[in-house]
Amino acid sequence: MSLYEHVILSRPDISQEQCEENIGNFARKIENMGGSVGRVEYWGLRNLAYQVKKNRKAHYSMMQINAAPQALHELERQHRINDDVIRYMSIRVDNFNEDISPVLARREERKKKDVR
Repeated sequence: MSLYEHVILSRPDISQEQCEENIGNFARKIENMGGSVGRVEYWGLRNLAYQVKKNRKAHYSMMQINAAPQALHELERQHRINDDVIRYMSIRVDNFNEDISPVLARREERKKKDVR
């Protein structure tokens, strides 16, 4: 089994609940293929650096996956079929970072500054 960090960009016209439901479905597919999903983070609706399939924004989500390469290839095949997924990226890592991701850490810092 290999460790992967998998980032998914979903269409901006779906709701956050639909995006999280899609992520849950992808997690179940990985678990059905013998893998496991660690932490799942929803990073929110964010601007894209450039237009992708005529979209200027996307819902960003990150999953930490422990699965065989064949399971990840099947997941990526499912992404290509799914109309809600704009882009995806999988990165193989040696170990998972247990800290909060930099994207969410920055959001927490902004919230603290706004409270003051």
